[in-house]
Amino acid sequence: MHQYKGRLIVHTGSMFSGKTSSLEGDVKRFSIAGYRVLVFKPSLDTRCGADEILSHDKKSTRAYALEDLREIYDYLKEKEVQVVAIDEVQFLSNPSEEVVEILTDLCSQGITVIVAGLDMDFEGRPFEITKELMPVADYLHKHHAVCTGCGTDAWVSHRKTKDKNRVVLGATEEYEPLCRACYEKIEKRD
Repeated sequence: MHQYKGRLIVHTGSMFSGKTSSLEGDVKRFSIAGYRVLVFKPSLDTRCGADEILSHDKKSTRAYALEDLREIYDYLKEKEVQVVAIDEVQFLSNPSEEVVEILTDLCSQGITVIVAGLDMDFEGRPFEITKELMPVADYLHKHHAVCTGCGTDAWVSHRKTKDKNRVVLGATEEYEPLCRACYEKIEKRD
């Protein structure tokens, strides 16, 4: 797996598409191969507690919560880390340019960086951080959930509630994956 040294791996797509599961799979592969791996998440994501990430298929992985992405350097001082994984990258509080700068700095130090994050919000607007990471990724994986309306590949995480805040933490009670056509039908009704 040395071919991934100093590379940026991005998993993106809608909710329920397997982004976190893929990140966890990468973490497991690197761990089995003997790499020292640390997993992080934004502190904003409190859905499963402060010290783990949880995929929708109920697999969990120990993770450190970050208020600010720059905190990652403190963890790296304490441990010899070869792989850094960050779930829910769209929730990081740092400006997009700073996230790109920090993650590319880690890569230039020979650290493999794996991130998972939503590409768009519930209205189909791109998340800036993910949008900026996609073109600089060495490996980009666009994941698709199954549209709950028609069974094709989903395009967006449609919010089922009327809450208009951009970030609302939730799962199947609040969101459903929809293809573009099913999303447009619902939007025309509302």
